[in-house]
Amino acid sequence: MSTGVTLHGKPLSPGIGRGKAVVHRSSITRLGEFYQIGPADVEAECRRVDDAAKQVKNDLATLAESAESMIGTGGSEVFQAHKTMTMDPDLLDRIKNEIEVEEVSAGRAVRIIFKRLERQFNAMEADCARAKADDMQDLMRQFVRALAGIRGHELEGLPSGSVLIASRLMPTDIFHLLRCRATAVVLDAGCATSHAVIFARECGLPCVGGIPADTAYSDRLVLVDGYDGSVVIDPWPEQQRAFMAKHEQYEQAQVQARVHAFRPATTRAGRTIGVLANIGRVEDTQNAVANGADGIGLYRIEQACLGLQTFPDTATLRDELCKTLRPAQGLPVVVRLLDIGADKSVPLDEEQSEPNPALGCRGIRFLLKHPDLLQTQIDALLQLAPDFDLSILVPMVTLSSDMQYVNQQLQLSAARMKISPTPKLGAMIETPASAMAAGEIARYADFLSIGTNDLTQYTFAADRQNSSVDAYFNDAHDIIFRLIKIIREEAPQTQLSLCGELASRPECTGRILEHGVTSLSVSPGCVPEIKQAVRKSETACLSLVCS
Repeated sequence: MSTGVTLHGKPLSPGIGRGKAVVHRSSITRLGEFYQIGPADVEAECRRVDDAAKQVKNDLATLAESAESMIGTGGSEVFQAHKTMTMDPDLLDRIKNEIEVEEVSAGRAVRIIFKRLERQFNAMEADCARAKADDMQDLMRQFVRALAGIRGHELEGLPSGSVLIASRLMPTDIFHLLRCRATAVVLDAGCATSHAVIFARECGLPCVGGIPADTAYSDRLVLVDGYDGSVVIDPWPEQQRAFMAKHEQYEQAQVQARVHAFRPATTRAGRTIGVLANIGRVEDTQNAVANGADGIGLYRIEQACLGLQTFPDTATLRDELCKTLRPAQGLPVVVRLLDIGADKSVPLDEEQSEPNPALGCRGIRFLLKHPDLLQTQIDALLQLAPDFDLSILVPMVTLSSDMQYVNQQLQLSAARMKISPTPKLGAMIETPASAMAAGEIARYADFLSIGTNDLTQYTFAADRQNSSVDAYFNDAHDIIFRLIKIIREEAPQTQLSLCGELASRPECTGRILEHGVTSLSVSPGCVPEIKQAVRKSETACLSLVCS
């Protein structure tokens, strides 16, 4: 291969990375775990499955705990979900049945069952209780390694300062890349909203997708630009100088953003935009406040359920929320009601099984079926209201009647508890239907919040975790901005927030604001950069939202 070759991929996580390339090929298919057995071996192989499940569960519990500090928001939730699936009796029974019927080894059975699940998730919306295709691949690798007696991760020996080049990136990979101080990641298949890529973005690890993992790149100096998606192999001196100049410019911009992080984010035309933070734990709240966030734009109640066997009662939920939100006391705080379905799950006493949960009973639809669960959350939030500048966000609203019901319950509960004024009530706009009906929904809402991750996947019928339809998932597409414009036109006087991954991309900030969005909610580490992007915007105060 010639030197100085520039490859063009898709930017997945911003930043600049430089280092020696390490081309990674998973060794899972080379492990000696795939062999035929006889009837007399079935019982022993099934015992090995149980032992491996216990080992993987313990490893994931440790990983979930460490991920809280290393990966940040969402990390623990994903690994807790993996841990729960590991001990799912139905999954283990399917693996054991494969061993017995097909007379194959435990390792072979694990691979068959998880590959089958992976194909299902690539062909349809994900199961409501588990993560998706990449997560299935990740769990399969962990099971097979446990069966082979391998305790370490394949990336543990990665040299410090390396650029990892791989076909895919799994959630557990990010944890080990951070430990090894990798400088960037280049992927063949990668989706901007997969768990692993979101983790990379939250941790500041540059990532580019859409570039084949060619072994010819191994041990060569690689420059990775996570902003424009370019990757340079064996760069010429002038390319290195240009790259380092861009890196220095990026670092200076980051420093400048941090210096001004506590200033209001006001556009050049004088329009002030709230830049708030998405959080999942008390450390995130502390980080958000330290980075100058104007408040908490999204706390998901399902975060309070991690590690619990049943949904918490009112007092337990109130105490957990108070602990997590206390560092932001005095700032606006938005708490979203329980949103389960699609790729989200929480511990509940009943079975949550639907053929297509993402198009089924998720978000507010689930809460309408379980009014006691909704009431528990409303009571806990009302008990918090006197001590916090609290707003409540309703997930997956489709019809105005969804909001009308929650509004009525909130008012009745506030009257019963003698809480006045009641917290503001907002609706998540996450489907084309709710975008078109934003005006009707706003009759029962004090504010609207656009969840662009779900809005994009429902608009394009493209699962955001499914790399095989990655070309269809584009949350910065003109169609998405047309929907944002429709939402604003439908509800011209209503405060409009945006809290999806799109909000964290500074190159899109100006265009978002042009469409009438009044506040943004981003990961805590992105707050200074997004505030700086707002200040560079020319967007004026729109008469339809400022009159």
